[in-house]
Amino acid sequence: MAREYSASFRFYEELNDFLPLHRRKLEHRYAFNGHPAIKDSIEAQGVPHTEVDLIVVNGQSVGFDYPLMHGDRAAVYPMFESLDISPIMRLREAPLRRTAFILDVHLGKLARILRLLGFDTLYRTDYDDPEIIRIALNEQRIILTRDRRMLHDRRITHARWLHSTNSEEQAREVIERFQLEHAIQRFVRCPACNGLVESVGKEAILDQLEPLTKKYYSEFFQCPDCRKIYWKGSHYDHIVDKLNAIVQA
Repeated sequence: MAREYSASFRFYEELNDFLPLHRRKLEHRYAFNGHPAIKDSIEAQGVPHTEVDLIVVNGQSVGFDYPLMHGDRAAVYPMFESLDISPIMRLREAPLRRTAFILDVHLGKLARILRLLGFDTLYRTDYDDPEIIRIALNEQRIILTRDRRMLHDRRITHARWLHSTNSEEQAREVIERFQLEHAIQRFVRCPACNGLVESVGKEAILDQLEPLTKKYYSEFFQCPDCRKIYWKGSHYDHIVDKLNAIVQA
């Protein structure tokens, strides 16, 4: 069936990553029938609504429910990092007051890094997409994923599709995207389970330490949830250097 109407679209910056090569960074025609919500038209072209922060149609900012009209010219923008667009129509509520994440099965290394930086980060290898979405909505968590299809779920309001497959680059992307530079609190969370670690006396864990650890170290921390023990051993400087490279890049 031939499409009755058409409108022009132009996607900006990283939104182009979701488009086929021949449509990237160019104005192109989009054919449609009836008057679909512009949110549906955007997602039909492969761009998840969670990645969009501003839509301008014929020079006016519009919401996701705007009914697309024949001849419309739409400009679609991602999250603005430095430009204040508060006088015009933002497409979602203000950022969540409590920054907390839930990650899909592909992001185990990223989960560890975010926990080392102090961010509340849920991750399990047995989470499926419906469970991730349910937990995110119930606990007001931001979804981080490499699965574009999940982000087309209409219920999701706060999420990020990560462009890189490298965990350190992903961490930098999260910090920059959500402006978390001043929220970092290193080594307050257990990288294994996300629990908040606590200082623990050496005597209380003496039977769990290796002989050389007992001899050379006196300051210890323990996760009350998984009971894992931490100390500033030979690995500590390497981890600090890695985190420094992520934060300062």
